[in-house]
Amino acid sequence: MTDRKLHLALALYGVGGPGQRNLWKDPRVPNDASTDIDWYIANARIAEEGRFDLIFVVDSQYINATYPPHYLNRLEPLTLLSALAVATRNIGLVATATSSYNSPFNLARRLASLDQISHGRAGWNVVTSFDPGVAGNFGLDEHYDYDTRYARALEFVRVAQGLWDSYEDDAFVADVAAGRFLDPDRLHALDHEGEFFKVAGPLNVSRSPQGQPVIFQAGVSEQGRNFAGEVAEGIYTHAGSIAEGAEFGRDIRRRIASKGRDPEQLRIFPGGHPVLGPTEDAARRLDREQWESDNDFPRKLEGFARPFGVDFAVLDPDAPFPDLGTTGDNSRGDRVKEIKRVAREERLTLRQTVERFSQYRGNPFAGTPDTVADTIEEWFDAGALDGLNVSFRLTEQLSEFVEQVVPRLQAKGIFRTAYEATTLRGLLGLPVPENRYAAARRAAGPRPEQAAPAREEAFA
Repeated sequence: MTDRKLHLALALYGVGGPGQRNLWKDPRVPNDASTDIDWYIANARIAEEGRFDLIFVVDSQYINATYPPHYLNRLEPLTLLSALAVATRNIGLVATATSSYNSPFNLARRLASLDQISHGRAGWNVVTSFDPGVAGNFGLDEHYDYDTRYARALEFVRVAQGLWDSYEDDAFVADVAAGRFLDPDRLHALDHEGEFFKVAGPLNVSRSPQGQPVIFQAGVSEQGRNFAGEVAEGIYTHAGSIAEGAEFGRDIRRRIASKGRDPEQLRIFPGGHPVLGPTEDAARRLDREQWESDNDFPRKLEGFARPFGVDFAVLDPDAPFPDLGTTGDNSRGDRVKEIKRVAREERLTLRQTVERFSQYRGNPFAGTPDTVADTIEEWFDAGALDGLNVSFRLTEQLSEFVEQVVPRLQAKGIFRTAYEATTLRGLLGLPVPENRYAAARRAAGPRPEQAAPAREEAFA
């Protein structure tokens, strides 16, 4: 018997994210959902009623008119989640924020503030930004290449973690009689100087009840997997099958172990889009109808073009796929290169290439409530997931999942019936990281107070 428990995350896409480009036309979807805080609060509270672990908010910092409707007009994640923090009590709050186009001190402070506001429920999904157009919004002529992005990301996370340890947990003595608010020996400057960043510190926000925000990562390239091995505590990914999900999990845990970290202290969340129906056929039919309504050829072409940074709509779709050279390679490099290779070797037109890489592939999580619960259990038991990052077209579909699938998962004994912790780390079963300076002090034993350990050595 194992105490391993399933985790559930909810991704919110308002008027329609990737693959939902016509969702805004549905009269059941408020056309301002992506900027309506009341819509987010309503969905977050439904997820909290279902004992979900966390809300997940995606983000990017570049758009053009072809992007999904939700991307064109949406709230900044940390601002949004700060509002949700005071409208909820238990559910975790995970924001996507890029390491490529932020400064470590500023982002570490904002995340620490969310962690304090929520009493320890914050998480950070570290991305390196794959949209080439982001560079132009930050004064750069071109996007960082893959290796630079991930090297920069690793140093960025290490700096943020160092800043989050600026205060030891007992730094604020607040001794009125002695007139002593702070113990200065428990406050530590970072004095970091690395390849990409020079940050003095200390941070002016103390540690939350969970010590530090939980670090999530999304990315399946070789660099992305190595980066996950270094820092990830949670991973957002895609798995086309149980076998694919299980192999991904084994690979990432091997990389984590190779870095001297505990591979069991990781939670992997593939994406899922549960679709419920009174019968298997009805659910599969609804799933296909929803996909078809969102994925006519012009919409597929828009989504296909995003990682290339090319306006394919001005090209003849029935002409050969264009020779793009290295265009897009610094975006989603592995996928972009594979698309180019297949199109070249099979002499495909642009239309054929788009159709090849944008096919309807079926949905393993479409079916009756019993079938969906059984499928989630099967993937969970096979090690293909630790949790499921679910998204729904409609708030009503989220409610159906909470009312019909969650009780079945609870009856199976794999999902909580009540919140057992008040922090995101507690919900995910992850340890609170000990403050590095407190750890060094403890390791030194009961000796006279000494100067804080060298900052860089403390978190190398």
